[in-house]
Amino acid sequence: MKILFINGSPNKEGNTAALAEVLLSGKEYETLNLTDYRIGSYGQNFSDDQLDEVIGKMKQSEMIVIGSPLYWHNICGSVRNMLDRFYGLVPEGALSGRTMYFLFQGAGPEKWMLEAGEYTMKRFVGLYGMEYAGMAANRSEAAKLSEKLR
Repeated sequence: MKILFINGSPNKEGNTAALAEVLLSGKEYETLNLTDYRIGSYGQNFSDDQLDEVIGKMKQSEMIVIGSPLYWHNICGSVRNMLDRFYGLVPEGALSGRTMYFLFQGAGPEKWMLEAGEYTMKRFVGLYGMEYAGMAANRSEAAKLSEKLR
């Protein structure tokens, strides 16, 4: 199974990546660090934009894990920007047949923050035809989700 971990954290080996390691323990996966890609904001049109590369990697994968640190009470900017850019560019159902997990961690997040992030990801998954497999906000939740992968 081809697994893609999309890391929205600017800290490539930080807490978000650590949650992915717990979730994907024993699995081979590719990490795509969004900070390594030039992705303009919705409405911008740059010749060196790399969103198509990210979408291509998603289409080649059977399982997608999107990881975001919790900044300013919500999903980090790099992940939010990627989600925003799908609008109008990627047709509904374009990622059908894929499973998506969401990793969303922060220092002492409140319940409503986690719920808001998960709501956004469930809507994204539904719109593009993926199956939502769950969210982990800490190591124990990631370990529980990992059990489903065995």
